[in-house]
This record gives sequence, C-alpha cells and structure tokens, in this order.
Amino acid sequence: MNALSLRGVAKTYGDQTHALKGIDLDVQQGDFFALLGPNGAGKSTAIGIITSLVNKTAGSVTVLGHDIDVSREAAKALIGLVPQEFNFNVFEPVEDTLLNVAGYNGIRRSVALKRTEQYLKRLDLWEKRRTPARNLSGGMRRRLMIARALVHEPRLLILDEPTAGVDIEIRRSMWEFLAELNEQQGTTIILTTHYLEEAEELCRNVAIIDHGEIVERGAVAELLSRARVETFVLDVADAARCVDIDAAPFTLRAREDGKLEAAVPQGHTLNGLFAVLQGAGVEVTSMRNKSNRLEEFFLKLVHREDVDAQGQR
Repeated sequence: MNALSLRGVAKTYGDQTHALKGIDLDVQQGDFFALLGPNGAGKSTAIGIITSLVNKTAGSVTVLGHDIDVSREAAKALIGLVPQEFNFNVFEPVEDTLLNVAGYNGIRRSVALKRTEQYLKRLDLWEKRRTPARNLSGGMRRRLMIARALVHEPRLLILDEPTAGVDIEIRRSMWEFLAELNEQQGTTIILTTHYLEEAEELCRNVAIIDHGEIVERGAVAELLSRARVETFVLDVADAARCVDIDAAPFTLRAREDGKLEAAVPQGHTLNGLFAVLQGAGVEVTSMRNKSNRLEEFFLKLVHREDVDAQGQR
C-alpha cells in the first residue's frame, strides 16, 4: 500500500485555468519524496487537493488506503501539513498552538502535554513555550509550524517550502530533524522546495511538475546520473584571460563580477579542472557551487518544456 496515490487528478478553475491536467503520482510508505516545479506549476494546488483544502475537478486521491472522497476524515487524520504561510494565532503562547491542535484531533490532554514537550524540545522551542508566537523569529515560527503538524503524529507529513526565509544554520538543523523523523520513525515525507540542494540532500525520489503536468519522475540518484553538467564559480586573478585557455572538456566563462564560471561535465572531476587551470598558471583562491546537479537538470527540463510550449503556440 502506498502512502499516497493520485490517479487522473485535475483541477480547472472557473476562468478555465487548468492548474492540474490529470496527474498520476505514487509515493511509497516511508519515502522522503520531493515534489518540485517552478512557481505556478501546480504544486500547491496538488497539496491543497491531497489535504482536502482544494476541491478537485476530476480524479481520485488515496492516503494510506483511504479515498478522500469516501473516508475524508480518516485520510485527513493521517496527514500533517506545514503550509508556506504562517497560519496560527500569533497571540497564543507556543505550547497552546500545539495543545489546541492536539485537542482538535481528539488526543487526550495527558498525551497532548507529553507530545507538546517532546516536539518543542526536539525543535529547540521548549524555552519559548510560554512566549506568544508573534514574538518568535521567522525561523522559530517555521519550526513551530512543523511541531504543530507533528503533534498528532501523522504517518504522512507534507512540507510546502518549510525552510523559506530561514538562515543556513537553522535550515541545516531542520534537515537533520526531518531526516531523523523519516529514518527512525518511518514517517513518509513529501517536500516542496525551491532550494534544490535540499531535495538532493534529503529525498530519495522526486517528481517534477510544470504547467499542471508531471514532466519527470524517478529516483533522485537516477535523475542525477542524467544531469550532464555541474557549474562552479571560482575566484581567480584574471577571469577574462582564463577564457582563452584550452580547458576542454571544461567550459570557462568570465562573469561581469570578475569571477570565473566553470562547467564540469558528467564523468569529470574538479581535480581535472584544477589541473588544467594550474597548468595554465591560474591560481584559484576560492570556489562555490553555482548550482548543483539536480538544479541543472531541473532548469534544463523546465526550460525545454517552455520552449516546446512556445513552439506549439
């Protein structure tokens, strides 16, 4: 039994905007799954339908064996949702945010108190338990949203841009927590994110949605094997001079900010790039990723779909 199954799910709004065009999707139990796509691709609509916040036009959705049209309440009880927008009472103390959700889900007060303490401690919010949510930082509010989604201990956790706007340190700590939740408790997690390194780091399987259709799906490792290039930004003394170097199979480009951009094709290593540059007398003082392999694959795929759509018009 899959944690989630979508069959022919479509959503058409009144102005004949086709937000989803009959998508099929399966997420296995225990998976850490990424649902990726550009803004307006249909990700949020799909999540809204799965969580019964949006009415679908056609198709079926099954959550751990429960059809949302037949057993909606049973399906909803199995789902924890962390939406993009903050949607809690900012005047409530932090612990009340969790206790109220637990009560709504029929959890006994004694159990709710234990779980509230458990998840607030795990997300480093216990010291803020009596603080009104409006006094929390943005990163703390994001963590509160995750704690709230987990207090009824759902078997399927859906996170819609959970680390948007938080600093790198908090983002990394949230990654560790989610990986632990998935690996140790077996919670199935579906993640949407614009930080594609997040998907590459955490997720085992991925689906890419664009213009309301799933245009690619599969294991992250398999998609990465098809990503043919990874791009790096290098600090060098004279980037413009480097462009004249015979660096094949690497591609070098001088940027307007004075840095050197280097594309490393699949099957080649950074050591090979550095050997070419060193042989030409170029010293690299620092380096960073411009985009990771999954990001390169995503951008090329979405760009290709846009070009195809323009050609059809």
